[in-house]
Amino acid sequence: MPPRLDCRAPAHDIRPVIDRISTSGHGLPALNARSRDIFRQIVDAYLATGEPVGSRNIARGLSAPLSPASVRNVMSDLEALGLIQAPHTSAGRLPTELGLRFFVDAMLEIGEVSEAERQAIEAKVAGSGRPRSFEDVLGEAGQLLSGLSRGAGVVLTSKQDARLKHIEFVQLEPRRGLVILVSQDGSVENRVLPLPPGLPASALIEATNYLNARIAGRTLAEVRMDIERAREMARTELDAITAQLVDAGLASWGEGTERQLIVRGQANLLEDLKAIEDLERVRLLLDDLEGKKDVVDLLGRAENADGVRIFIGSENKLFSLSGSSMIAAPFRDGRQNIVGVVGVIGPTRLNYARVVPMVDYTAKVVGRLLGES
Repeated sequence: MPPRLDCRAPAHDIRPVIDRISTSGHGLPALNARSRDIFRQIVDAYLATGEPVGSRNIARGLSAPLSPASVRNVMSDLEALGLIQAPHTSAGRLPTELGLRFFVDAMLEIGEVSEAERQAIEAKVAGSGRPRSFEDVLGEAGQLLSGLSRGAGVVLTSKQDARLKHIEFVQLEPRRGLVILVSQDGSVENRVLPLPPGLPASALIEATNYLNARIAGRTLAEVRMDIERAREMARTELDAITAQLVDAGLASWGEGTERQLIVRGQANLLEDLKAIEDLERVRLLLDDLEGKKDVVDLLGRAENADGVRIFIGSENKLFSLSGSSMIAAPFRDGRQNIVGVVGVIGPTRLNYARVVPMVDYTAKVVGRLLGES
């Protein structure tokens, strides 16, 4: 089954243009057959080479004979609609960001991942059954997407999604304590937290035992949910002061947890540069990736998607200068909760038809591994 595309309106709404070029009468994007054929050739040439294409080359590739002069008339109409543009003084045309969005939403034909690509994704992400941390799995997913797309592979998740192994409370001072959290992947994190006045030493042991009986192999969010449910059913085994300590320990991670961004394959963005303008565009994109915060915010928007989301150029402020695109899909845990996003960032001439199903399938493999763990 082809991946589902989440086509919610982008930041720069193209509906007014779509309405003007629609001939279907149902609000669906449509061009007449000749315009559609010529527009597709311009986009296909751009995605393949990054170069503008002229009317003579387009005329040669059309299924129905058409003179270069007639092709130029159609190109003039497409340019008036804002779908294509002439770079500098070139006689050829390139799609605009608006044209690429129209192409993606109305004309993009997405197939399924090939069997060879499925096997490559399974082998790289799922591995050979050797023990690995989930962070390693996510890193492999980003590296794989980078290699397959020749862009940068990106993964966003939260440390709250890590599977837990052990927790311990330690008293540092009469009013200050240390809570230590150990994940199944071996990572250890510490948080200092205030202790309730008059807390007996036994409460630290009781809180430690209470949580360790519940956390093995579970995420912080799952543990918190189960404890809240137990309290609602009046089955808590803790006295009030120890329960207060448990709440403070869990809250210390919820407040301090940062989103984890993994980026792989930035060097791919430096390949196949056509001009000095391309080099500047990639430099700006690399600066964006280093900044991280805006990348995290953008991936967070994809996290709420019902399927794969595509962001093109200045539709998002992150890419307003670098003129880049991102294709991203959320992945889910065993309970079907969305816990992260995988994707690809690259130039606007990404091979959307090929990359979209690969991102979708990789997200499903990562989610399946998370469910199995």
